[in-house]
Amino acid sequence: MEYGYLCFHDNQNIIYFEEIKSESIAAFKSALYKLINAGFRFKSFTIDGKRGFIQTLKSIFPSTPIQMCHFHQKAIIKRYITNNPKTQCGLELKSLMNRLSSDEPQSFIDQFYSLQAKYAEFLKEKNDNNQYVHGRIRSAIRSIKSNLPYLFVYKEINANIPHTTNKLEGAFSHLKEKIRIHRGMNKNRKKKAAKFILINS
Repeated sequence: MEYGYLCFHDNQNIIYFEEIKSESIAAFKSALYKLINAGFRFKSFTIDGKRGFIQTLKSIFPSTPIQMCHFHQKAIIKRYITNNPKTQCGLELKSLMNRLSSDEPQSFIDQFYSLQAKYAEFLKEKNDNNQYVHGRIRSAIRSIKSNLPYLFVYKEINANIPHTTNKLEGAFSHLKEKIRIHRGMNKNRKKKAAKFILINS
């Protein structure tokens, strides 16, 4: 990307934002320490699943609950299997993900492992080049498995933890819509407008 903004939201307001050229772990860690130095304390984190962010949080805040955003987990799976899966395994995985926020945690977990076992041989299929035929579904399942410990933290801990980053996404949507209205602005003016909206979000 040409530029973007790394933002932290306290479920009511944007408490920190910084212009970045890439959503790197270094930028994320730097922002965390700036917030710590500014006196912020954290009861929990709800994150979008960027690779390496969970490990970073665990290293700095080993006892602070981390919740994976359901919206982003669903989006990750959708990117892998599309909105119209062509295989029965993909269709069942899509159906399961649609129930992520409504099923009881243990029910979802049991169904996930049941699906994995049911299609074990299917997922092992390889082509003549010894490559997995269903690599994208395998990646989708691997993503769920990796994030499973963080998908239902909001139910395990009575700390009013949001299970999505929807409030922050709503602020982004508002920002994008405002910028879109003024398409003729040059980059510098767009940045100034974005900063003004973020400050007042």
